[in-house]
Amino acid sequence: MDLYEHQARGLFEEHGIVVPRAEVTDSPKEAREIARRLGGRVVVKAQVKTGGRGKAGGVKLAADPAAAELTARQILGMDIKGHTVRKVMLAQPVDIDSEFYISYVLDRAAGRFLAIASAEGGMDIEEVAATRPEAVARVHIDPAQGVTSAKATEIAEAAGLPQQTVDVLVRLWEVLTREDAVLVEVNPLVRTAQGQILALDGKVTLDDNARFRQARWGEQNAAHDDPLEAEAAAKGLNYVKLDGEVGIIGNGAGLVMSTLDVVAGCGARPANFLDIGGGASAQIMADGLSVILSDPAVKSVFVNVFGGITACDAVADGIVQALETVRLTKPLVVRLDGNNAVRGRAILDDRAHPLVQQATTMDGAARRAAQLANTS
Repeated sequence: MDLYEHQARGLFEEHGIVVPRAEVTDSPKEAREIARRLGGRVVVKAQVKTGGRGKAGGVKLAADPAAAELTARQILGMDIKGHTVRKVMLAQPVDIDSEFYISYVLDRAAGRFLAIASAEGGMDIEEVAATRPEAVARVHIDPAQGVTSAKATEIAEAAGLPQQTVDVLVRLWEVLTREDAVLVEVNPLVRTAQGQILALDGKVTLDDNARFRQARWGEQNAAHDDPLEAEAAAKGLNYVKLDGEVGIIGNGAGLVMSTLDVVAGCGARPANFLDIGGGASAQIMADGLSVILSDPAVKSVFVNVFGGITACDAVADGIVQALETVRLTKPLVVRLDGNNAVRGRAILDDRAHPLVQQATTMDGAARRAAQLANTS
């Protein structure tokens, strides 16, 4: 369950992480009053559960209360990557000296949490990670030991962060563990011209399995802004909409995450995260394909399965049966490996669907899916 930025900031405040003063509204007229209370000059920020708000025009500086009202009116109702802006947050502006990035995320494959940090935070952190990976530190954390001051110092030194961020790293870990989160992120964490450390933005994803302990957020907050995510959730699918053109289906969160990275490395962007887990029935495949093919941005689909308890021939049967109920309109690249992979490939060969292609390696399949997406 993703939280809105203002909710994440609220959690940060509860755990002693300093954030600028801010208020939330769905009314342009009230935005004027809030700006007046905050000193006149404010930053108006769209409250949607997606990144890239700044580049989409969802974050703007307003010079005075009248400008705040006008800016709020412009942002409210905007569509940002399929998310409709229904609320804005108005925050006091900050005189920024330096921007940093810090986050904790669950690494299921490693069975640990992963700290990701960089001395070069801000809007272009994704580009920094892609072009200069050495500028982004990655430090695994033993959940039994957590983030002590010593561990936080290790993370800060690895990322080139100032000593002042050590306390924030410790407190952010408290947010993660005490609030049942699987992801907490601050981008940017800033040092002001006066030397103060502030969290200007926040992202928190709570563990759905712990929702019974996090009832204060309510079912309304768990609702999906994106219609495809809502459709997938109704079908019981673990689906997250992304901003690319290659649809992704895999079995296991770790494998799907790796698939996203490999596709990106082949010059294409993943369109989604879809983990079918240990099940690959015809219905699950049909539901997954239906959701992915409903995304107009998708140009090709990559099914990446490593057969274990669920064998590859069962997955292939599921794909073949799904093709009887779902009209395949985009090329589908399938990579089967592991238990009964040879038999699974033979099943797909026998079906001989004109839009289905196979590859024996993940890299080869990713390259083909990327090529198909880029030439469509």
